Amino acid sequence: MVGWVTAVPLFVILLVVIILRHDQDGEGISRALAVKSVVMALQSPEEFSRWQETYKASHFPAKFLEGWYVPYMDYLYENGFLSEEETPATQEAAQGKLTYQEAARIAGALSPELGKRVSVTKKNREKPYPEEMWWLLYDSLLRLPEISGKVERGDICIYGTLDNVPGTPSWVAHTNRGKMGFAGLALDAYIDHKLEAYMRGSEIIHVLEDKGQEVTYRNVWMLDGNEEELEVYVGDIRRRIPFAKKSKKTEAYLHNLADIQLENGRITKVLVKKERFSGKLLSVREDAVEIEGYGVVPLDEEYKILKTYGGLERMEPEDLLIGYDIQEFVAAGGKICAVLAVREFDAGMIRVLLMTEGFRGIYHDQVTLAGDSPLTVSWKDQTLEVKAGEEFTVLPGDGRLAGGRMIVTAADGGEIRVCSLKREEVQPSYGGRLELVDSGEGLVLINELYLEDYLKKVIPSEMPPSYEKEALKAQAVCARTYAYMQIQSNTYSQYGAHVDDSTNFQVYNNMAGDPNTEAAVDETYGKMLLYEGKPVTTYYFSTSCGTTADSSVWGGDPGLTPYLKGVTLQPGRRTLKFDSNDEFASFIKRMDYPAYDSSFPFYRWNVTTRADILTANIGGVGTVESLQVTERGSGGVAQALLVKGSDGEKIISGQEKIRSALGDGSLTIHRKDGGTTTGWSSLPSGFLSVEAAGKDSDGVQLFKIYGGGYGHGVGMSQNGAQGMAKEGMGYEEILKFYYDGVSVETYKASE
Repeated sequence: MVGWVTAVPLFVILLVVIILRHDQDGEGISRALAVKSVVMALQSPEEFSRWQETYKASHFPAKFLEGWYVPYMDYLYENGFLSEEETPATQEAAQGKLTYQEAARIAGALSPELGKRVSVTKKNREKPYPEEMWWLLYDSLLRLPEISGKVERGDICIYGTLDNVPGTPSWVAHTNRGKMGFAGLALDAYIDHKLEAYMRGSEIIHVLEDKGQEVTYRNVWMLDGNEEELEVYVGDIRRRIPFAKKSKKTEAYLHNLADIQLENGRITKVLVKKERFSGKLLSVREDAVEIEGYGVVPLDEEYKILKTYGGLERMEPEDLLIGYDIQEFVAAGGKICAVLAVREFDAGMIRVLLMTEGFRGIYHDQVTLAGDSPLTVSWKDQTLEVKAGEEFTVLPGDGRLAGGRMIVTAADGGEIRVCSLKREEVQPSYGGRLELVDSGEGLVLINELYLEDYLKKVIPSEMPPSYEKEALKAQAVCARTYAYMQIQSNTYSQYGAHVDDSTNFQVYNNMAGDPNTEAAVDETYGKMLLYEGKPVTTYYFSTSCGTTADSSVWGGDPGLTPYLKGVTLQPGRRTLKFDSNDEFASFIKRMDYPAYDSSFPFYRWNVTTRADILTANIGGVGTVESLQVTERGSGGVAQALLVKGSDGEKIISGQEKIRSALGDGSLTIHRKDGGTTTGWSSLPSGFLSVEAAGKDSDGVQLFKIYGGGYGHGVGMSQNGAQGMAKEGMGYEEILKFYYDGVSVETYKASE
């Protein structure tokens, strides 16, 4: 017994020594792969991509910059995890083996305790750190509090790479989780394999285990085939996969969704999902969709969205159109496995989220409705009739809203009045139907109606009905085209709406209808602005400063919207360029600069502000001492403002932020017509010049701001359109002036 007790510890010690020696002599891991694994633990692929955009000066010589490992290595150099003295920034070093000393340095930079786990000696410091030991260390790294939960260890199936799918970018794999990056890894041999891997977001970090070639591809669309093979749409690629044995059922599989089982890259079983139904899509949530008549239905973990008309395409959740019944749904096991877009939408309906009073938010603490004609209220499979003139109130937490929505319609095409809401001191009423959703934070109120009826309540809210008919018609075409584009953006898809009724989109139903605006909508029925056959984004604004601007005012690439240009509001449409602030100041101070909207009050304006107001609004620089526009965009709009103060300086970027920083509700804005405006927290436009204006009686520095125009300055000036219409120009001529190279046509998406 004594011998046994003595022998066991000696055996354990001997075993540990053998393991350590084996590990020390084991195959190492490349620096590049180790470095990538650390970066992906610290940064998501999106965060790392943003870092790469801001980081310009690589540690690597120019001849190595194409290496996939360069940005990962640069990140560790920049953040002190690697030293160029120990690890040169060369291709040879990146592709070489990570040493004990480097492993200890990286681990220690993350956590001193973690660094101690790497035993560095004089003998091993320059030796390769064994790969198995690195991944054991990495597993510990992933448990650090600041990193825990960010890297996933899970299963993934590889559908294809550049090896079998021509045109696939390098280092990109098609998988059951979507497109995934795999920089530095070799995955071609794993096609049709099930793998266990470390992953973060859309990047595969390391393959832990090959689980073999018995895989099931879920929710695959059957395109074509014969008894030998099937052509399938798996993930977002087309593949031809052979059967393990000849199939006599191929024809029955086609144009259906199925799960297919593979063994060694061959199909052994096809499980077709036959339950299919259609209905109006009411909302899209992260894990469920709401369908009229079916309620909220959960989504399968690997659900697909496919366009099946005009050629098969993969779609994204944001592509699904709320309020339309142009989709079919494939279900199995009580879950939606696929949403099939089976036809093009015609933009016949729009769904508007009605904001609270003063457009302060989207959640109502109470909704009270009434109608001049009887109302029908329906929820789940129940209905309630409300008499004409009788009020009907719903509060958050109402059990009738549990798991679905309440739909309210008026008899005989009547309108529904929202008694709990005021617009311009009047209770607004709405055509179409109203829907109520209990969001958990309050009631969400949605109005679904025909697009043309929506426009009839947008136009008088956006342009005075007294304006010239051709100006109103130009506004109607702009509003229709803008609405068409916004329907597809699905901004409020989680609630089941396309747009809201505020200036976030187009102001809706804020003013009473008018025969002039209704005629403008009717006489331009269905007409939109097209560029190269497709609808454009028809931005518009109130008043110019004498010139419009291109879409770079929001920091975008104007090349993506070639129909939006910065031009003067004069015959000939010149382009103005300003080489200095003095040149722009001379322009913006000219009260008589000719333009189609030069007679309107906000064509020119000025305001005087104080250093103490600016100091409070801007913050972070101490007392504001000077202001200087350092960058101007199209048409001279201010894009960057340098603010210097007693404690430092900062740059304010973007015309909207500049307008907000310089504005204040206490200021008095002096308009061209001699009138004044107060109470505005933001300046009328970003077309402005700033200059010091001495000090007041209290010794506070004053600044005078000269400006022109009202709004962002992109697209059509509404008052410019009015001026042009007064000069006898037709609505098509007006629109083609503001939107370069467009046509005005009735648009059908299916054409």
